[in-house]
Amino acid sequence: MAHPKRKISKTRRDKRRTHYKATAPQIATCPTTGEAHLYHRAHWHEGKLYYRGQVLIDNSEETENLA
Repeated sequence: MAHPKRKISKTRRDKRRTHYKATAPQIATCPTTGEAHLYHRAHWHEGKLYYRGQVLIDNSEETENLA
């Protein structure tokens, strides 16, 4: 019968039993700006906040008005 020579720690045992793997995030390309960003996330490009190819927030107008 199989007989372990040394006790296996709980940490080592649990590491063996896990099936979780690190995955690379999916990267999308914005159709209007060509900027690479994470899926389902808004991203900033040249002072504007884009989501799904549309401008949500335009900070470039605010900075022009202050100057």
